[in-house]
Amino acid sequence: MAKRILVVDDAAFMRMMIKDILSKNGYEIAGEAENGLKAVEKYKELMPDLVLMDITMPEMNGIDAVKNIRAIDSAAKIVMCSAMGQQAMVIESIQAGAKDFIVKPFQADRILEAVRKVVG
Repeated sequence: MAKRILVVDDAAFMRMMIKDILSKNGYEIAGEAENGLKAVEKYKELMPDLVLMDITMPEMNGIDAVKNIRAIDSAAKIVMCSAMGQQAMVIESIQAGAKDFIVKPFQADRILEAVRKVVG
């Protein structure tokens, strides 16, 4: 069965690009969200195998969303995506419970590598 992935990014074109890469490679798009608050709601509703989460978003950032999702499901698998490849952000994401980190602009193979590493 295809792994189900929740795609979270405030930029619609980024969500579209990520969904395109994933679906062409046999992953199922469980849903999408444009901010951290919606990501937490969607996670509860859909219980996906993996979340691809942007860091910088309105209403609730990705790091807070990771903490909220991990509070709901301690086994949640989350990969962070951000244009800001700052060391502090990466460390904070990992400490919050993210399994991997992808820096934008990313290559399709880097997304797939991170997804495979986390969910197989």
